[in-house]
Amino acid sequence: MGPLLSMASAIISLFLLSCFGISSTEAYDALDPIGNITIKWDIMSWTTDGYVATVTIHNFQQYRHIQAPGWQLGWTWAKKEVIWSMLGGQTTEQGDCSRFHGSIPHCCKRDPTIVDLLPGTSYNQQTANCCRGGVLSSWVQDPLNAVSAFQVTVGLAGTTNKTVRLPKNFTLRAPGPGYTCGYPKLVRPTRFVSPDKRRATQAMMTWNVTCTYSQFLAQKTPTCCVSLSSFYNDTVVNCPPCTCGCQHKTTDSGSCIRSDSPHLASVVSHRSKSVNTPLLQCTSHMCPVRVHWHVKLNYKEYWRVKITITNFNYRMNFTQWNLVVQHPNFDNLTQIFSFNYKPLTPYAGLNDTAMLWGVRYYNDLLMEAGPFGNVQSELLFRKDKSSFTFDKGWAFPRRIYFNGDDCVMPPPDAYPWLPNSSQRSVTSTLYAAAMILASGSLLWAYP
Repeated sequence: MGPLLSMASAIISLFLLSCFGISSTEAYDALDPIGNITIKWDIMSWTTDGYVATVTIHNFQQYRHIQAPGWQLGWTWAKKEVIWSMLGGQTTEQGDCSRFHGSIPHCCKRDPTIVDLLPGTSYNQQTANCCRGGVLSSWVQDPLNAVSAFQVTVGLAGTTNKTVRLPKNFTLRAPGPGYTCGYPKLVRPTRFVSPDKRRATQAMMTWNVTCTYSQFLAQKTPTCCVSLSSFYNDTVVNCPPCTCGCQHKTTDSGSCIRSDSPHLASVVSHRSKSVNTPLLQCTSHMCPVRVHWHVKLNYKEYWRVKITITNFNYRMNFTQWNLVVQHPNFDNLTQIFSFNYKPLTPYAGLNDTAMLWGVRYYNDLLMEAGPFGNVQSELLFRKDKSSFTFDKGWAFPRRIYFNGDDCVMPPPDAYPWLPNSSQRSVTSTLYAAAMILASGSLLWAYP
């Protein structure tokens, strides 16, 4: 049923795209409909040839975060502006500053790219909410660390609201592609209240830029898949073959490596390639991450599920990972073990989506592939007599996200089936017939 619902939502999305002319690069996530990253540009003071601004990046996405090596923010200047200095961030290149003979600007490029400073930066280079290496938590997991900021002193820019021109062509990499940023919009100047709440100041000028995420733009192939099993059926439904790619005919190209390879240790420890280049364990699905949903036990008034997340990438640790699961019985979740839990209710009155993530300092780090490359938990649900059933795949999730990316579900006709009375009676009849034939053979053999 889950894939059928996903297909239906995809058809509806295509209908909306065709009817309303929405660009396919504009992301819409049904489980986080208003999630976005907002960039706020506050001009705090004027200088002799420009201004000093605080640029703040707010991650308003509920479950999608930015992990190392962090965000990269870029734009194109409207005129011939330069960056004289920065706090809490830096440009990746200085550019050509040969026309300056006195003080040399921090950056003279027309299209600068900004990165966050690393932890441990000296205090005289820091500003509030900086220096985390560009890592941003999701809004639900850690709202205090879902904000990043830097200060920039801009020259040759104009010194009044009427002479300043807004930058254009904003880009956000986190750390790869996937985000599309809109046009900057002038908004009401930001108000700042003093810690004692007795005085309020405001920015000279403020504009916002909104960036939305598209999984298709981020990566053309899926990044995770789902496998299923249950106590009432011996069948284990694995991820569909070649879900995230296929193995090459030889492993010499480094596409994947077998877990029993005698050269595994030397290959994994070899760091000549970038850490961001995946080195996957050879599997039929070739996905970096697999989520396994196992219907474990059936009680009189409750039923129990075990979730296992496995990392098949030998070069990647997932920090602050999270899982989003859609299932109609989450309204009756009774207990969860060793994971954090928060219900997501994007639509009022419908509680069928849960966000799960690791416990801090315990299992919030999903280790790279190997014996410790998995985390697991169990969920206990109360049975709702009006809707509960094990029939027709109801016990399995409708949709699963890992770190904000939609995981590929198995086809619905492959789900573990629930043995019914007719199948049991057929089996019993065949067994009885076999016993009669066996007895007849014995009678003929031994007269």
